[in-house]
Order: sequence, then structure tokens, then C-alpha cells
Amino acid sequence: MFRSLVLLAGAALTASACTPSYARPLVDVAVVDRDNGDWLPSWPHRGQQWIAGTPGHRYSVRLTNTTGQRVLVVLSVDGVNAVSGQTANPSQAGYVLDAWQSTEINGWRKSLDDVAQFVFTDLPDSYAARTGRPDNVGVIGVAVFEERVYREPPRPYPYPYPYPPMAREGEAAKAERRASGNAAPAPAASEMSRESAAADAAAQSIGTGHGSREWSPVSQTQFVRASRSPAQILQLRYDDYGSLVARGVVPRYRDPYYRNRNEPNAFPSGFVADPPSRRW
Repeated sequence: MFRSLVLLAGAALTASACTPSYARPLVDVAVVDRDNGDWLPSWPHRGQQWIAGTPGHRYSVRLTNTTGQRVLVVLSVDGVNAVSGQTANPSQAGYVLDAWQSTEINGWRKSLDDVAQFVFTDLPDSYAARTGRPDNVGVIGVAVFEERVYREPPRPYPYPYPYPPMAREGEAAKAERRASGNAAPAPAASEMSRESAAADAAAQSIGTGHGSREWSPVSQTQFVRASRSPAQILQLRYDDYGSLVARGVVPRYRDPYYRNRNEPNAFPSGFVADPPSRRW
């Protein structure tokens, strides 16, 4: 099935301050290592999700629409729009997913027929750095928009005596504002510790390169956003495994699937062994 690509006029839907709603995830995002077929696990660290990329390996971004309606996904890699190549902004072009659809984005969109593969590479060789935009290397993000649904406007009805419900809400809001004006200001947030600041400022090691071209056809479609601000924003940070260990994101062992071999295991063997031979 062809993926749907929407190209929108940015001037018509330029986003102002984005205030996304996180009530429910509209789109699930995963990263797949195309060279070994693994879905890269993520580790939480200081409010962010991190994945470990292997330099030289190709990867894809897997998008899954978890809703029963179409959504628009604006994909950013290293701060660059993966469709247009512009410095990423939620108001730009992206991919339209049908209800419940899953798809994998394999690279930078070069035309309606092909992409340049996403590949983990050294930071200076990343596409963002080579085009003079290295500041946001190391992050994969999506901005998700719901589609506008046209409905018949509700019919007006008479308000009950003595005044409309909105008038009562207005009085309550005024009382709340008066009360909040007399409240003491909230204390300022504590400053980040030196250790945390040093870890967050650790140098990024890898980025996403502009790999070989491959066939990846899409079609164009129309999509009217339900709002100027995205309904969901999600981002994944990434670096190589050694750098994640240095940052304290993952423990200092090489196997990310490590487990204590002394613990009981419900499935210690993969297959059923032959029984002992009979003794007669």
C-alpha cells in the first residue's frame, strides 16, 4: 500500500505557540534497525526516551496510527523535516496515515518515488551537520494532527431564567481570580545540579546520514488540520551505545538485554529434550 504524502501551504497553516494535548497517544513511534531487524529498545532518562544506534546501520521510523481516523504526522530527524528538508516546524508537510495504519519511513524524501536512506553515522557526516544545522542532531520527533471533521452546528436553544449558564461561570471565574491574586507566589524551581548539567551537555557522537537512494513510492492527498497546534508531540533521543553509557542512560554492561542468570527462568530451554532411555 502506498503511503499518503500531504504537501500543505505553510502560510495557510503556520502554527503559533504549540500547546499539544497528551490525553491519548494518536501515533506510536518505534525505530527499527534495518541491518539486523531489531526494534531498538528505549531507556527513560531525565524525562526523555533514549535509543542506542549502531554507526553504519540503516534504520527506519515506524509510525502506527492508533485511532479510527486519518492523522497527519510531521516527521523531524535531527531537527530537519524528513519530507521537505526544511528546518522542522509542525506547520510543514508530512505523512497522512489512514485509520489504524502502520508504515515505516526509510529515509529522506527525495521525490514521490524514492528516498535517501536513514543511516546512523558520525555527527560531522550527518545530513543536518553537512547542511549547516548541527544544533539538533540526535533527536527523532513527530508532530501529529487530527483531521477536521465537518459537523452541522448545534441549534440554538433558550437559556433558562434568571441568566445563562455562562454568566454564572463568569462570576465564578472572577472570584477565582480574586483569590489567586491574594495567594503567595509559587517558589522558583531549583537549579539543575552540576552533575546533571554536565551529563546533559555531553557531546553527541552520531547523527543521521543521507544514505543510498531506494524506491519508496507515495501518493499525494488533501488533509485539513483540526487545529493549528499539534494534538501530540513525541521525540526520541539517540546516540551510540558507548555514549549512552557515558551519559548514565544505560548501565555499564554491553548486553542491553542483560538479566541475572541466577534468577529463576520460566523458559530455560528453547525446545523439548528427549527423555532418558528405558532401562530394560
